[in-house]
Amino acid sequence: MAAMIIQTFVCNPYQQCTYVVYAEGQSSCIVVDAGMYDQDEQAQFDAYLRDRHLSVVAVLVTHAHPDHICGLEWLKNTYSVTTVIDASMVQKNYELAGLSIETTLTPGHKEDCVCYAVKPVETKEGEKEALPVLFSGDTLFRQSVGRTDLPGGDYRTLMQSLHLLMTLPDAMIVYPGHGEPTTIGYERKFNPFV
Repeated sequence: MAAMIIQTFVCNPYQQCTYVVYAEGQSSCIVVDAGMYDQDEQAQFDAYLRDRHLSVVAVLVTHAHPDHICGLEWLKNTYSVTTVIDASMVQKNYELAGLSIETTLTPGHKEDCVCYAVKPVETKEGEKEALPVLFSGDTLFRQSVGRTDLPGGDYRTLMQSLHLLMTLPDAMIVYPGHGEPTTIGYERKFNPFV
């Protein structure tokens, strides 16, 4: 099976995680959130894509807080990206850049929060299908969750979304909107909000 490559860029004063995701051997990629805040961050991002000859085919927006979308217009204009997937498009799953993308609405931190389960499309004959990874935005962090005291936040709704995520397999790796990756199993054991 084609390996999935995930490159993390820690962006802006809020230390937001922007991800470039692509299947090995592909010349196209997706971007999860667009937190590039200044020219230095944009140049670093651009150099990564150019060095690997990657074109951006879509941006997945986990939610519309400024730290997650401050680079969206730059990204769309620089790379002529026309596909932006957000909470208004969660009724559909996608196949882009050799990746299968499942969308799940997970409100609570904000009303428009979306989590994306992503895995390579290709599976070699006789090979077990890969477990997707989860891009959780600010719904789930390592041993924490997104705050609910900002406009659009609701603690009870966030707990319902968290409960939904805890039905996923323990081995599923989670890439949050801030901080280090984790797994569903680790959060089930050690996250005080679960």
